Amino acid sequence: MAHETAVRLEHISKSFGTVKANDDVNLEVRKGEILALLGENGSGKTTLMNMLSGIYYPDSGLIYVDDKLANITSPKDAYAYHIGMIHQHFKLIDVFTSIENIVLGIKPTVSSWTKTKYFFSNLFKAKDKKAPKPIDKASQKDARKIVANICQKYGFKVDPDKKVYDMSVSERQTLEIVKAVYRGADVLILDEPTAVLTPIETEELFAVMRNMKKDGKSIIIITHKLNEVMEISDRVAVLRKGKCIGSIDTKDATESKLTEMMVGEKIELNIKRDEPIHPMPRLVVKNLTCKNSEGREVLHSVSFTANCGEILGIAGISGSGQKEILECIAGLIKESSGELTYNDPDNGNVVNLRDKTAAQIRDLGVRLAFVPEDRLGMGLVGSMDLVDNMMLRSYKTSKSPFFVDRKKPDALANVVVNKLAVSTPSVHTSVRKLSGGNVQKVLVGREIASSPRVLMAAYPTRGLDINSSYLIYDLLNEQKKKGTAVIYVGEDLDVLIALSDCIAVLCDGEISGIVDARTTDKNTIGALMTKKTSEEAK
Repeated sequence: MAHETAVRLEHISKSFGTVKANDDVNLEVRKGEILALLGENGSGKTTLMNMLSGIYYPDSGLIYVDDKLANITSPKDAYAYHIGMIHQHFKLIDVFTSIENIVLGIKPTVSSWTKTKYFFSNLFKAKDKKAPKPIDKASQKDARKIVANICQKYGFKVDPDKKVYDMSVSERQTLEIVKAVYRGADVLILDEPTAVLTPIETEELFAVMRNMKKDGKSIIIITHKLNEVMEISDRVAVLRKGKCIGSIDTKDATESKLTEMMVGEKIELNIKRDEPIHPMPRLVVKNLTCKNSEGREVLHSVSFTANCGEILGIAGISGSGQKEILECIAGLIKESSGELTYNDPDNGNVVNLRDKTAAQIRDLGVRLAFVPEDRLGMGLVGSMDLVDNMMLRSYKTSKSPFFVDRKKPDALANVVVNKLAVSTPSVHTSVRKLSGGNVQKVLVGREIASSPRVLMAAYPTRGLDINSSYLIYDLLNEQKKKGTAVIYVGEDLDVLIALSDCIAVLCDGEISGIVDARTTDKNTIGALMTKKTSEEAK
């Protein structure tokens, strides 16, 4: 069966210094298909798509759009060829509304008379407030109509007057996609679109993608979630170390086969769970209640115990209070009421964490490895190299106020790079130059390598490839064996059940149940997440 080609990349190569991000890549994108682009972190997926979208220019190779040679040197050129990309870090102006962001940068189309009248009204400081302004016809009233039609056609939900800073991550992503479609994109590139979405939001996005596919649009989705690849894509192309290994129809693929193509060898997709040895209470949370900055109660009477040598999983629909629990324990926000006690293994003392600052809590060995929606906005400094980012955790311990010890952070950076297979030219490369997945490895690896007594790992595998995810699971299990109390917050219920010893389930800021991970199932946890009993769920 013949397929119409939307985009064809031939012999594309791109290097950054000594690192060859893409090496002689050939790739075809067909019209009206969803193509999944798969590969380990640092395999060159985003770099390749950045060349197609005009962010980078290839060192060698050719790009064809509709079988015609294309010269794409900027995002503006890409849109001229009807290609749009939605990046991991959104390109939106926070203080602008949806409509203002959508029309931003589009050249105004107005008549000479309108321009002349507007010029003279300003020149003579006319008091006529109705003097027309040279605004693009589609940027106000007409833009709303076009956006409304796009939303109705594909199933988007966009509030045209809502400010970006008031939007959830899902709403911002939707706005980015609508903006691309508004500007005429027939080929859409989605870079890790589900990394920070809830399962329900992911299903809504997939429904939209299917509608766009029916309309003849081509979609390239970069993702590491193999179950999503199997669900949404028609075909899968795999990159490994900058080279295109090949493509396969999704109907002929299996998760095991795709993993082998990505890594180059078979990987055991099983999480090992060792039995706890002498678990003892390390962190005790009793009746924790907390309000957010707006005065709304986000946690209500939350109680649980994290034992040393165990992994306590925390499940819940996004926004149920997971973030606030961890921030209260870490001392980043103050709870309204409740008890937070830490059993210090060094002297056997019971320490009240409510009396401690965030720095004092961290010095006790309570570490937070939280992977935020914006990795470079929280946790790491993009302009600094790996060594300096490691030093953010140790510079205060220097004996001299004028000199800092760089040897230990340097050694730690090398340990993280080697153990987590971070793809970087050196530990002295600025973090901003790394791929999103490698940035995340640095963030998580820094906290895990600090020998914590309590390790709170929130979404540590968000956006990581399958191989890197299992490396993180192994590292968490290593911490468990060392006697660390591990609190793991995740979105994948299968992983939570396989990795954890017990699971505390959150619903609307309350603990709706604590279950034994060895005997529970997804239906039970799902029911608790929505405060339904098993009978009601049936």
